[in-house]
Amino acid sequence: MRKLCLLTFAALTAALASVAPGTAQDAYPASRVTIVVPSPAGSTTDALARLLAEYLGRKWGKPVIVENNARGLNAGAEQVARAQPDGYTLLVSAPLPLTIADLLYKDINYNPSAFVPVSLLAKGANVLSVRKDLPARTVQELVAYGKANQGKLTYGSQGAGSTAHLSGAQLEVRAGIKMVHVPYRGAAPALNDLIAGHIDMFFDTVTTSVPMHQADKIRIMAVASPERVPALPDIPTIAESGLPGFRSITWFAMAAPPHTPEPLAAKINRDVVDVLQSQEVGSKLREMRLDPMIGTPADATAFFKDERELWGNVIKEANVTLQ
Repeated sequence: MRKLCLLTFAALTAALASVAPGTAQDAYPASRVTIVVPSPAGSTTDALARLLAEYLGRKWGKPVIVENNARGLNAGAEQVARAQPDGYTLLVSAPLPLTIADLLYKDINYNPSAFVPVSLLAKGANVLSVRKDLPARTVQELVAYGKANQGKLTYGSQGAGSTAHLSGAQLEVRAGIKMVHVPYRGAAPALNDLIAGHIDMFFDTVTTSVPMHQADKIRIMAVASPERVPALPDIPTIAESGLPGFRSITWFAMAAPPHTPEPLAAKINRDVVDVLQSQEVGSKLREMRLDPMIGTPADATAFFKDERELWGNVIKEANVTLQ
């Protein structure tokens, strides 16, 4: 009898173990979920994360909070990389921590490729914005001016290693010109200096540059995404302006700590996709001039790989290095 009880207990334990992962997944989330944003409050990343948090909280019936790590992209990414892989700490970020941080920084305490991709979230076109009185009116004229005045053109960015920085480096490589990079602490001061005429250009997001363009405070010379954007139907892309293959978009994605189980990542992805496909969220994204990016964790993985290849080549060819 004792032996039979032991066998029965062992069988029951094995059965419970076999269903435990699914049960835990089905019950997720059982408590508060934290979304870490590696940038200050008020940024586009922050606004997007808070939008997601609001609607995921409604869907899950559990609080979803946004925690800003204002110490920078790498600090926020490291925070998530060290978190438990249980789905209760997630990262919503712009590209650098998820794709190329290790190609730019020698001393970071996380591996971008170790994150578990959960979902692509949204994307927006970048645009080549220039000061109003810049003599060049087109990309072709800008390239000609740059070649005749090597090292004189200046371009701003949100900071070293940002998409704006690397977009400027991509322009240098593809056009064969040399410019001066002027890094700022965020997009706002860079845009302000562009308006004031202190820098020549800035690869900004369509979200913030279009209103300034419409107010005649700056001039959008070209669109950096592969296709034109509805808000600027008469503005050509850089690719169609003599630099084929030029591509630069702003995008955002969600990732989980390393070793997060794939079924859990897939469950979170399904809920995120449901939120992104809702009419309310879609409308709010359009107000931010962002387009939802709908896809699976596998789609996110493939997209990260493509972006890493693009910017990795730029980093190598332009010899971009950061401390």
